[in-house]
Order: sequence, then C-alpha cells, then structure tokens
Amino acid sequence: MKLASFLAENGPTFGIVDGDAIADIGALAGDRFADLKALIASHDVSLALALAANAPRLALADVDLLPVIPNPGKIFCVGHNYETHRQETGRDKTKHPSIFTRFADSQAAHGQDLVLPAVSTMFDFEGELAVVIGRPGRAIAEADALEHIAGYACYNDASVRDWQWHTRQFIPGKNFPRTGAFGPFLVTADEIPDPSVLSVTTRLNGAVVQSQPTADMIFPIPEIVAYISQFTPLAPGDVIVTGTPGGVGAKRQPPLWMKAGDLIEVDIPSVGLLQNRVAAEHSADLS
Repeated sequence: MKLASFLAENGPTFGIVDGDAIADIGALAGDRFADLKALIASHDVSLALALAANAPRLALADVDLLPVIPNPGKIFCVGHNYETHRQETGRDKTKHPSIFTRFADSQAAHGQDLVLPAVSTMFDFEGELAVVIGRPGRAIAEADALEHIAGYACYNDASVRDWQWHTRQFIPGKNFPRTGAFGPFLVTADEIPDPSVLSVTTRLNGAVVQSQPTADMIFPIPEIVAYISQFTPLAPGDVIVTGTPGGVGAKRQPPLWMKAGDLIEVDIPSVGLLQNRVAAEHSADLS
C-alpha cells in the first residue's frame, strides 16, 4: 500500500494511492485520524481501507503532495553509512553510527522546489532511503526492529556544505528551509519485507551521480533503529534517513554543486521516484 500526505481544497489531508489516483481518507476520517502520522499510530489498516472505498478520489496530477510525514516528532539522519562515502570523506571507521537531526520545517515535498540558500554556493545532493516508524519503542532489539517500521520512502538529504563545514557539527548545513526532500509516497513495510535488497540511485539532470545497494550500508537498518532507540524513545511518524552512497558533489574533482534550474532525482525501485527542481532562494516561494 502507498500512502501520501497532500493538499486538497480544504487544506492538508492524506490518503491511499491507487494508480494515478488518490483516495482522500482525511476527508472521511473526522476525529479518528488527524493526519497520516495518526493513521500510522492507529495500526488500523482495515479501517483505512474501508474509508478509502468510500473516500473522494482525486487525480494525483491534480494534487500538491506534502512531505510524506509533514509533522514528524523527530528526524534522525545517519552520516557516512556507506563505505564508499566514508572513504571519500576521509572519516575514520567507528563502532557506532553517526547521528544528526533535521527539523520538520526543513523538508520539501516531491515536485516542490528544493531551495538553494542565498548564503550558499555549495548545495549538494544526497539520495537516501528513509524509514518511518510505526510502532513506538525504547531499547528496541535488533531482532525486533523491522516490526517497528511502518514503511519506506525516498529522501534527498541535501546539504548546504559551506554551512555544514563551519564546524564538525552537521546541523546548520542540514536545516535550511526546504532542503530535505521526502516522498513521493510511503510504501508500507509489508511490501518491502527486507530493506537490505533495495538500491539507491541519484540522478542530476538525468546523469547518474550515485548508485549503490542498501546491502552496502555499514550499519544496517535494524542496527540503526536499535541504536537510536537506546538514547530516545521512537514514536509513530518519526523518520530515520539512513545514509547516502558515495559520489556526493563535494568530493568530485571539480566539485559538482546543484544550481537553480537543475532536476535532482532519487530513484529507489519498489519505493518510489522522488523528483525536485532547484530554485534560488530569492525566487522561491517559501510560504
């Protein structure tokens, strides 16, 4: 099942994607589900399907998608989680994953412009697989971690490198408005029983710039979920962005930065194709 958050005439809503259409579950959910995060927390797939059967159907082409989870309580990102990327950055090997955070208002939707900040000349792509938590938990065992996942989506954890490199802390370069693209849909975990058999490909203006199987992650998804849940409780709707393969623009010679007008795509077969244009901040609508 594919789930999406989007804008309708009456405001933000959510639904089930069916081919080229989307069933607006939010139009019928009333007080039961305020948003997609609440639906995920309910674990009530049967009710969601029942609502979809009678919900208004809209053409996907006629709606504006929102980030898959517009209002996550927490967004965790994993740094240097592919050996190719660790090597190109010169980072030392570690026994534990490198974790940093994004803010919800730094996210962008599929089809929405990624915004090149006015204060930056070093805007980089990072195609990644995102995990959305379904079942809450603290100190989750690796063996149980996949049972806590609601589903998967594409993510472009784009980096404002000049600000990221102000210090060794990543957060400033990861939280400019509309720099983290998330979408287009959430593919539920029952359709992807083993996320280690996927592959992540990033294309800039049609040219492949990153491509690697998720099996090459240094810290697999169950280990990441278990590790994060040791230091903070995970809640439904929380997002984990699992790391980018090698090939980032910053480590090319010469560097390859995204610029206004570029098309950036993150393609994960069985999960989705995330597409965004890049716009300069002075010309972008940040409302």
